[in-house]
Amino acid sequence: MVLPIYIYGQPVLRQISQDIDITDKEAIQALTQDMYDTLKHSGGVGLAAPQIGKAIRVVVIDLDIISDDLPEYKGFHHAFYNPHIIETSEETETLSEGCLSLPGISEDVTRPNRIRVTYYDDDFIYHDEWVEGYLARVMQHEFDHLEGHVFIDRISPFRRKMNFSKINNFLKGKARCSYKVKTIKKK
Repeated sequence: MVLPIYIYGQPVLRQISQDIDITDKEAIQALTQDMYDTLKHSGGVGLAAPQIGKAIRVVVIDLDIISDDLPEYKGFHHAFYNPHIIETSEETETLSEGCLSLPGISEDVTRPNRIRVTYYDDDFIYHDEWVEGYLARVMQHEFDHLEGHVFIDRISPFRRKMNFSKINNFLKGKARCSYKVKTIKKK
């Protein structure tokens, strides 16, 4: 089922998400499928549970959509349960990012090239591993949502000011995009 994506200004996007009970596999898999459906419908590469109104540590990432440019991600379609970033590299890279919760905004964001993460996968198997490259960037972006952060928190005050009118529109309950959204109530 395609769910509405919560737009910047929704309080859940600023909450720290809680770990889930991974023994409730049926409910988790149903939620995960809804998140995949929502992600596919919106045309994004990643979606965190707070973006659908749930302050829990669940993320889905589907990089198959970019596999024409990055063939190593052909068929990459994974869920991450209770993910945490444990360590990051000192080396960084700056690339443009956008977000389904901030439609129409994209900015350069500097992030570490490598991260050490822990999580449970689609089969509820625990992982503790180093991830690098584009996947590390997407994971950091999505895992930020689990910590109550959005990518514009990582840009300069000048660049935030340049996006003030778009951000202000979100706070007024206005968002223009091609997918279902849930904005804050208009005052």
